[in-house]
Amino acid sequence: MNPTLSQRAQKLTSSVIREILKITERPEVISFAGGLPSPDTFPVERVLAATQTILTTAPTPALQYGPTEGYLQLREWIAARHSTGSVRIDPADVLVTTGSQQALDLLGKTLIDSGSRVLVETPTYLGALQAFSLSEPTYVSVPSDEHGPQLEMLTKEDLSGARFMYCLPNFQNPTGRRIPLARREQLAKVAVEAGLLVVEDDPYGALSYSGDALPTLKSMMPENVVYLGSFSKVLTPGLRVGYLIAPQALHRKLVQAKQAADLHTPSFTQRIVYECVKDGFLDTHIPTIRELYRQRCQVMLEAMQEHFPKGVSWNRPEGGMFIWVNLPTGMDSVELLQKAIAENVAFVPGAPFFANEPQRNTLRLSFVTVPPERIQRGIAALGALIERESVGLKV
Repeated sequence: MNPTLSQRAQKLTSSVIREILKITERPEVISFAGGLPSPDTFPVERVLAATQTILTTAPTPALQYGPTEGYLQLREWIAARHSTGSVRIDPADVLVTTGSQQALDLLGKTLIDSGSRVLVETPTYLGALQAFSLSEPTYVSVPSDEHGPQLEMLTKEDLSGARFMYCLPNFQNPTGRRIPLARREQLAKVAVEAGLLVVEDDPYGALSYSGDALPTLKSMMPENVVYLGSFSKVLTPGLRVGYLIAPQALHRKLVQAKQAADLHTPSFTQRIVYECVKDGFLDTHIPTIRELYRQRCQVMLEAMQEHFPKGVSWNRPEGGMFIWVNLPTGMDSVELLQKAIAENVAFVPGAPFFANEPQRNTLRLSFVTVPPERIQRGIAALGALIERESVGLKV
C-alpha cells in the first residue's frame, strides 16, 4: 500500500545534521558535526539522586498526566530566574515544552500562514527553518555581519506585515556570534517602532566563557518578545525539557497548540529538572561547562591557526559551542564533506543554515564533544584536505 501523503508531508526533508550524525557514529570518525553538549558535563549523580527523591516522595504525580502549561514549581523557578529589576516574569507567561525545538514548532503553527513573511538572520539555525517551513512562510533573510543582523538594511516592506523576526542573540548556532549591546538596543528600537514580534532563542546564553552576560531582548522589550530557553545545554538534553515565555494573548494560543500536540511535557522529567536546579545547582555547575568548552575551543582555534591554509577565515567565539568557517571562494563544503568523511573527519556544511541564497563555501565546526588530542588530529587532517582542494581551485 502507498499512502497518499499531504502536500506538507511531501515537502518534508531530513535534517542534514541528523544524516551526517549517522555516519559519524563510527568510532574512527572524528566528528565536529553534532551540536551536542559534551556528556562529560552531564550531572549523572545529581539526576540519579533527583529521580530517587521523586519516586520516593511524590511517585504518583510524577507518573501521572499533568497540566499543559507545565509543572507549577518549575514554571515559578523559570519566571524567577528570568525576572529582572525592571521586568517581572509571571509564571503564567511560562509554557514548559518538550525541548525548545517543540517551542519552535508551536510558534510556527500558531503564527505562520502560507506565504507569511518571517525575518531570519543570515545564516540561522537549521532546526528553526525546519520547524517553520512546515507552515510555508516566505523568508526574508536579514543581512548579517559578525555582530548579527544589520537592521539598517531592513526596508519598510520587509517589516510590514512580518509575523516575527527569529534570532539567537547569544553564541548563535551556527556562527557562534553574539549580538553586542548597541545592536540589541537598535533591534529593540526597530521592533517597538514597527510593532514587530521577536522570537529570542537562547539555549547558549549561559555559556559565555568569561561568565559575563548581556541583557536579553525580553528584558528590553517584554511585550514584543517570545523568549525560548532550554535545560538541554546546561543540564542534559535527554530529559527534553525546554520552555517559552510569551505575552498572555499569544501564550493562550500556544497552550492550545501544545494540547493538540502532546497534552503536556512529561511530568516525570519536569520534576527531575526542578529537583536538580531548585537549590542553586546550576550556579556551580554551569561554570564547569564554560571552562571545559573554553579549553576545547582554544585547542581548536590554535589547531586551525596552525593547519588551515591561507584563504580560510573563521570567528573566535566568546562562548557557546561553534566555530564558523569561510572557505576559499568557489569551494563547496558539501563536496568537501564527502572527501573529509573518507578521511574520517566530519563537519556540517554551511549551506542548509541559509533560508535564501546559501553560501556554499561555509561550514560549521563543533568542538565540545571532542577531546583535545582528537581535535588536533581532526583539524590537521581537515586543513590538509582544504589545502589540497585549494590547489585544485587555482589550476
